[in-house]
Amino acid sequence: MSPHPAPTAPRPPLRVALAGIGVVGGGVVRLLETNRDLIARRAGRAIEIVAVSARDRHKDRGIDLSRYRWEDDMDALVAADDVDVVVEMIGGADGSALTLARHTLGAGKALVTANKAMIAHHGLGLARIAEERDTPLKYEAAVAGGIPVIKAIREGASANEIARVYGILNGTCNYILTQMERNGASFADALSAAQAEGYAEADPTFDVDGIDAAHKLSILAALCFGTRLDIAAVAADGIRGLIAADIREAEALGHRVRLIGMAERSEGGLYQHVQPCLVPADHPLAYVPGALNAVVAEGNFVGRLFFEGAGAGAGPTASAIVADIIDIARDEYGPAFAMPVDSLDAAPVADAGARVGKHYVRLIVEDRIGVLAEIATAMRDAGVSIESFIQRGTDEEDGVVIVLVTHEGPASAIHAALAILAGSDHVVGTPMLMPILAL
Repeated sequence: MSPHPAPTAPRPPLRVALAGIGVVGGGVVRLLETNRDLIARRAGRAIEIVAVSARDRHKDRGIDLSRYRWEDDMDALVAADDVDVVVEMIGGADGSALTLARHTLGAGKALVTANKAMIAHHGLGLARIAEERDTPLKYEAAVAGGIPVIKAIREGASANEIARVYGILNGTCNYILTQMERNGASFADALSAAQAEGYAEADPTFDVDGIDAAHKLSILAALCFGTRLDIAAVAADGIRGLIAADIREAEALGHRVRLIGMAERSEGGLYQHVQPCLVPADHPLAYVPGALNAVVAEGNFVGRLFFEGAGAGAGPTASAIVADIIDIARDEYGPAFAMPVDSLDAAPVADAGARVGKHYVRLIVEDRIGVLAEIATAMRDAGVSIESFIQRGTDEEDGVVIVLVTHEGPASAIHAALAILAGSDHVVGTPMLMPILAL
C-alpha cells in the first residue's frame, strides 16, 4: 500500500435554504459569509446558502439577500432539487413552522431549527419521521442559545447516567432578577428595563411565567433521562409574584433568587418544574448575571458539568445553528434524542409534594397582635418545622413582610400550611414559596 494514498475528490457543497429571515436568520447569513473559509475547512466541504424565504420580501434586514434565490412559498424550499438542508427560523409550536418541518423531513432533507416550542410539543413525531427517512433533525439552538449543551449531553456525556439536570434557562427572567438584585428595583421596574433593552417582549408572558423555560427543560429531560417529551408534565411558576423584599431577604440568608428549571428522575417518576428558587451564594448558578443562561448536569461518572453562556441573540443562536449545519456536512448525526424514539420511556409524573427540602416562605400580613401565632399554628398543624422566623419591620403597601425558612420537609406540608393561611383575614395577597436549592 502506498504511504501516500491518492487524494479523494472534493465533496460537493452542502446547499442550505433559510426559512424566516429575522434577527437570527440575519445572524446565520452573516456568520456563514464572515467565516466561510474556516467553516468549509472544518466541515470538509463548502456550505452555501442557495435560497431564502420569509413573510416580507421587501423588508430591510440590513443584509444583502440579492445573491440568493427568493421563494415566496416555503414549500418550494422542500421541493427544490438544489436544497439539502432547510433551516427553520419561523417560530411557534404549530402553524407554518410545523408544516415546513414535517414536509422537510418527509422529503428526506435535513432540518435544523431553533424552535424550542415546536420541539417540546412535536419533537417525538418529528424525530420519528427523521428516523424513517434516515435524515438529520438538529436543534442545538433550541436550548440555551449559543451554549452547546445539547451536543455535550447527547454525545459528550452519553456514557453517563444523569441524576438531574437544572439551570437558568431564560435570559429575560435572569436579567430582571439581576436588576432587582443590583438596583433594588421592583419587578415592574425591572421588567420595564428589560423591555427597554430589548430582552423582554411587549407581552412578556412567555418568559416571566416560565413557559419558555419549561419548553427547554422538557427537551433537556428527554435527552438526559431517555424519556418521552411530555411538556404537559412540566409545572411552571414564573417570577411575577416576587417583590424587592424577597431579593433582600434571600441575600441576608446567603442566597440569590434565580428562576430554575429542574428535572430529576427517581423511582417515583420524572419531576420537572420551573420555579424561582433560593440558590446558595457559593453555587455557580448564583454568579450567572444578566441575560446569560447556565445548565448543570450531574452524571454518575463525570460528576457535575456546568455550562454557561449567552442564551439568546443573533450571534449566539446563529453559532448553534451553523454548528448543526457543520455536523450535517460531516454526516455526523444520530437519533434526535440520543436513542430511537421507540427506546424512549414514558416515565410517570413524580409527586412534587413528596419532594423533601428546605423552603423559603414570604407572607404579607396585617400588622396586628396574634398574626405570628396564627402563622406558627398553621405551620405546626401542617407538620412544618420552622428553622427561622424573620420580621424586619419591612412594610409593603398593604402590610408587613414576614419570612419563614423551614427545616427539611415535604413540599406537600408547606402547601397544606399555606392552604390553611389562605382562609386568614390577616394574610394579604398571595404568599411566595421558593425551594432552597441544595448544593
